[in-house]
Amino acid sequence: MNSIEKHTVLKDTSVREALIKLDILASDAILFVTDNEKKLIGSLTDGDLRRGFIKGLGFEDSLMKFIQSNPSYIVEGEFVMDELERFKARNFKIIPVLNSEKQIVDIINFREQSTIIPADAIIMAGGEGQRLRPLTETTPKPLLKVGGKPIIEYNIDRLKQVGVKNITLSINYLGDQLVEYFGNGHNKKLNIQYVREIKPLGTIGSILLVDEFQHNDIIVMNSDLLTNIDFKDFYKTYKDSDADMAVAATSYHVDVPYGVLEADQSNKVLSLKEKPRYTYYSNAGIYILKKDLLKMIPEDQFYDITDLMKRILEMNLNMLTYPINGYWLDIGKHEDFEKAQNDVKHIRF
Repeated sequence: MNSIEKHTVLKDTSVREALIKLDILASDAILFVTDNEKKLIGSLTDGDLRRGFIKGLGFEDSLMKFIQSNPSYIVEGEFVMDELERFKARNFKIIPVLNSEKQIVDIINFREQSTIIPADAIIMAGGEGQRLRPLTETTPKPLLKVGGKPIIEYNIDRLKQVGVKNITLSINYLGDQLVEYFGNGHNKKLNIQYVREIKPLGTIGSILLVDEFQHNDIIVMNSDLLTNIDFKDFYKTYKDSDADMAVAATSYHVDVPYGVLEADQSNKVLSLKEKPRYTYYSNAGIYILKKDLLKMIPEDQFYDITDLMKRILEMNLNMLTYPINGYWLDIGKHEDFEKAQNDVKHIRF
């Protein structure tokens, strides 16, 4: 039973049936009452029933006499993330999502889903993983298990937690195994599609194989990353900065064990730094970009995302970096894979 079926009842449902359904929902006890066309009419909680009984209503009365007739909701495609944060601040636990016809198309449970990011995602999962052989001789790298779960599944589940439902996997090497494992995404309540490279198209070229993206923003990421990046904050930073593209980055520190002299062209000393630490930021393989940027990618050609980044800089568009404050590991070598097996026991994903 999906979330809509669990949390909705028709207007002619008996009070007893509604009470039984609320009891089953336990801590998530709220129902949304609809007409026969699934249009939202009202909401119902244990408290609404209790107040109705106090007023003299009984089990034989119409459920419509108990309901709240003006429930809160959000409209699909019209909400902003701040709106969800306001609902959470008011201690809403569950909120319905309506389409333009006022029909319920989704139910958000804030215990299971922190927000809704209005973006599509594509995960690049076509690499051969040669440095991880023999592990990848019969298994594609994204399906190698870390802590009993495929690497790529951590990323898919994390995207699901922030409400990204349209996910495309770009596949090639042993790609049929990925199709068999995830299918159309129905079991995860996602819409998972696939594009397949006939020839190598680089780290971003295969994005043009996607027929259509539903949203104007696209999350692009590598499949072999183990990370608990805060996608919600990443996306909010991207939008607040009015960026054309955001690049997640990891920091590297270089500690110099000596005093460092800084001098000008004539060798005149300008400053002395004692055992300084220098911080550099490295591309983490996770990006958010505007759909319009896809026009800059040549069709049917090998094209890396670094080529796109260079083009963006040449055009003086707004590209920002987003430092990952949490955990991040690129699983490219055997020692990385072994490290991931130990780290996953202590990292919250």
